[in-house]
Amino acid sequence: MNPDNAQDRELERLARKRAGAKMGWYIHATVYIAVNLLLALLSAMSDRHWAVFPALGWGIGLAVHGVVVFLVTGGAGLHERLVQRERNRLTLQRDPW
Repeated sequence: MNPDNAQDRELERLARKRAGAKMGWYIHATVYIAVNLLLALLSAMSDRHWAVFPALGWGIGLAVHGVVVFLVTGGAGLHERLVQRERNRLTLQRDPW
C-alpha cells in the first residue's frame, strides 16, 4: 500500500468530518435564528417578553456547539468550500521532510 495514498485518504476523511461539523453548526445557527424570531413575534403579540428565556438557553447551547466545532477541532457549495479549506489546512500540517 502506498503510504501517500493512505495519508491522502486519511486527510480527506478528516477534512470531510471537520467540514461536516462546521456545516452542522451553520444549520444549527440558522434554525436558532428562525425559531427565535418566531418566538419573539409570538412573545410580542402576547405583551409578555418570555421569548428571551428560550433564546438565552438555546444560545448557550449554540455557543458551546460553536466553540467545539471552531476552536476545538481547529470547499462549489459551502460544504465543498469547507472540505477544501480543511484539506488545505491539513496538507500544510504535513512534515515537508
